[in-house]
Amino acid sequence: MTEREEILADLIEVLKTVRTIDPARLENVTEETDFLADMNAPSTELINIAVKVEQKFDVEFEDDDIDNLGSTVKDVIDLIILAKNRK
Repeated sequence: MTEREEILADLIEVLKTVRTIDPARLENVTEETDFLADMNAPSTELINIAVKVEQKFDVEFEDDDIDNLGSTVKDVIDLIILAKNRK
C-alpha cells in the first residue's frame, strides 16, 4: 500500500464521522472524488473536515492551506503530505 493509499483509507475513516456526509457515498471514494459534488458536503463542512484530519494525522495546516484547499480528496491528501513534510 502506498502512502497515498494509506492516507486515503484513514481519510475515509475520518469522513465516516462527519454526519453531513452520507456513508453510502464513501464506498467508492477515489482521489478524484469531490466533497461538494460527489458527497454533497456543505462547503462549510470542509473546515470541520480539515480540523478532524489535523487531529487524525497529527499535522497542522496553515490558514493559507485551508484558504487554498480544493474540494477533491486529492487536494486533501496533497495537503496532508505537505503538512507532514513541513514537520
